[in-house]
Amino acid sequence: MKQTIASIQRINDFVVKFANVNGSGSASANLLFAKSILRMGIPVAPRNIFPSNIQGLPTWFEVRVNEAGWRGRRGGVDLMVAMNPQTWDQDLKEIEPGGYLFYDSTRQLPASMFRDDITVIGMPLTEICNREYTDSRQRQLFKNIVYVGALSALLEIEPEVIAELIGEQYKGKEALLKPNVQAMRMGRSYAQNSLDYPLGIKVRRANAVGNRIFIEGNSAAALGCVYGGATVAAWYPITPSSSLAEAFTRHCKKFRTDPATGKARYAIVQAEDELASIGIVIGASWNGARAFTCTSGPGISLMQEFVGLAYFAEIPAVLFDVQRGSPSTGMPTRTQQADVMACAYASHGDTKHVLLLPEDPKEAFEFAALSFDLADRLQTPIFVMLDLDIGMQDWLCEPLAWDDKRHHDRGKVMTYEQLEAGKDFGRYLDVDGDGIPFRTYPGTHPKRGSYFTRGTTKDRYARYTEDGATYVDNMQRLLRKFETAKQYLPLPVRRDASAPTRYGAIYFGSTGPVMDETLAGLTAQNIHLDTLRVRAFPFHDSVADFIADHDHVFVVEQNRDAQMRMMLTNELGVDPAKLISVLHYDGTPITARFIMSEIDEKLSMFNVTPLRKVAP
Repeated sequence: MKQTIASIQRINDFVVKFANVNGSGSASANLLFAKSILRMGIPVAPRNIFPSNIQGLPTWFEVRVNEAGWRGRRGGVDLMVAMNPQTWDQDLKEIEPGGYLFYDSTRQLPASMFRDDITVIGMPLTEICNREYTDSRQRQLFKNIVYVGALSALLEIEPEVIAELIGEQYKGKEALLKPNVQAMRMGRSYAQNSLDYPLGIKVRRANAVGNRIFIEGNSAAALGCVYGGATVAAWYPITPSSSLAEAFTRHCKKFRTDPATGKARYAIVQAEDELASIGIVIGASWNGARAFTCTSGPGISLMQEFVGLAYFAEIPAVLFDVQRGSPSTGMPTRTQQADVMACAYASHGDTKHVLLLPEDPKEAFEFAALSFDLADRLQTPIFVMLDLDIGMQDWLCEPLAWDDKRHHDRGKVMTYEQLEAGKDFGRYLDVDGDGIPFRTYPGTHPKRGSYFTRGTTKDRYARYTEDGATYVDNMQRLLRKFETAKQYLPLPVRRDASAPTRYGAIYFGSTGPVMDETLAGLTAQNIHLDTLRVRAFPFHDSVADFIADHDHVFVVEQNRDAQMRMMLTNELGVDPAKLISVLHYDGTPITARFIMSEIDEKLSMFNVTPLRKVAP
């Protein structure tokens, strides 16, 4: 088939997407491909888009190669590695005009199944593997490595780098190391001898990675828990949060094990369900430990009753919500930002909770450590709002940093000496006007400082009462505490455009890295936006100021119901007409092209030329 347009020609700037069958072992090979480019000094942003079943359904692995360092998804595919016949038509449509299709040509396909505006590269992968291997599982697994080898020639990836990575992966396992290297070289050799190479898209060694690290958000958050002083974790397995608890276990074995005795100085409990998990966290926190649970949307739903108890009894607790497709079971292995309101107002009645909104693994580490200080200082549950895109994907980010001079903030804890000296202790007594009372740890004093922790109404000294005025006094104090929280939370990040503009954009979480590229693209089109990345709830006063500074503000979020927009409207009392939603919620990470298209389309509504008045 004759190609009708010129092929894409780019160096260190393209998107490769692998279409595979889940359970085929492709993910590790595709990540090997991504890491090999990273080792050549070129930033990459991989996204593993996988189904929730064990095997059989389609899975995709997208690798953004970009020397400029854009970390979000661009949108569109320059090279499709089509290894799944079930998704052939869908995968073919995603390829950019002038792009490339690499496929297994063992079975001949009719010309009608291809496009005439792309370059087609066929390689008989199944035939090669059937000839080389007798075991069916080996044929499947090594097929993945063979195509990585072929791509190394087509894209000019240094084979020594791939071999080095394979060596690291199978260190001490010679029985696996040599066959994998051999399969890679076999694929490379075939491409060099039988295919036209290199392609118009290729890589060239660079020095654009610097000192940045490659890490998953869940692992970074778990390490933040260690640095933040957490010694207790209670959890129930649920995608996509389980790897956070698993990473915390690994970190604790390394950092929380007594080197002399080998005794664990931590407790990790896999509870029977989510409600038990948060109950364990509350009990441990009440006793003075720093404790957390990690879950996703369905788990948050089940924890509501105990979350309300922690809020009303004022017990520190940290919850990591790694958000996924919703509602109900939803899409367990897809990403969304759809738990924002569920967490902000978790439990029945009048409750408001602190949310932290990190944008990448670095902030996941920082906010995880901070969350325990906040929980102790504010004596309340703290929600760290991750999502699957942050939690389960590898991100290139700045190194994690920690100040060894930093001390844990335990908040207002009355000591034995203070109680012995006769200082007045009321568990729910506001002595400073900030809404935060003093608490005591169990056993602080043999006669003073004790109180009964209850989820029912009480007075300032923790005595049961159903007096309406006393109840209102307590609820108003909780609002003062919520207002006080603002001074301890991460500030919003504001960036003003290079030219004056009447328009702004608010965004949060994993949308952040995508917005960097979006703004660059809009600026190139002479569209200017001031932006504000919200990093916490309750909203800082500067959020209301930002909205007031602009005629219209786009609110970019990854859910259907514009939850952040609703919270901004309700909490700040702004005119809803000023806030324009940009919503993406199909379960895949949002792309720069999507945001640019939506903003461009919505801006056109404000640039309509008025009709000329026609004389009667």
